[in-house]
Amino acid sequence: MNFLITAGPTREPLDPVRFISNRSSGKMGYALAAAALEAGHQAALISGPVCIAPPQGAAVVRVTTADEMADAVQTRINTGCDVFIMCAAVADFKPREARARKIKRHEGLALIEFVPTRDILASVPQGRDHRIVIVGFAAESEALEENARKKLREKRCDFICANDITRMDTGFDADENELTLFFRDGSQRHLQRASKLELARIIVKICIEFAEKR
Repeated sequence: MNFLITAGPTREPLDPVRFISNRSSGKMGYALAAAALEAGHQAALISGPVCIAPPQGAAVVRVTTADEMADAVQTRINTGCDVFIMCAAVADFKPREARARKIKRHEGLALIEFVPTRDILASVPQGRDHRIVIVGFAAESEALEENARKKLREKRCDFICANDITRMDTGFDADENELTLFFRDGSQRHLQRASKLELARIIVKICIEFAEKR
């Protein structure tokens, strides 16, 4: 099977030297690619700026902004994949226009107007003869189940992997994670704290089971 996985943050430029980003390390997405390869499948990894090496055998596409990631995903989706896992922490907003020169302190932040970035997960085509298994991630600081299930419905995923980002020992920057999976049929499954690779193996196995039923 062909896995398409996004990983890491995006960087949305404010001016030639500044950008808006987040704390995503890319470790979970890279672990998912490693787990897919380990299971004998193909893995394409669309990665934002990170400081880790990709797993050997992954086809890596490096991007910086949300728009670049959206374009790369669309290209790969159109050329065919069986499983799409949207693990990247894509910026929700970007400056309407990046300044061509460095913004001076005295100019203030009032110069910056923000607009929404493209919704990559919601743009994945559905209803095709060969339907893709679609998996999302929800990093939440409150109302984890409510917000994750809302994202599950709105993005039309097969399941969502949700985690609590208020914890400092799991999630962003950490080597371990703890997830709750929410499925389209209303069921859920909690994955106890473990290494991101261990969790990735479970997620990949579930994806394969979904794909084999299609």
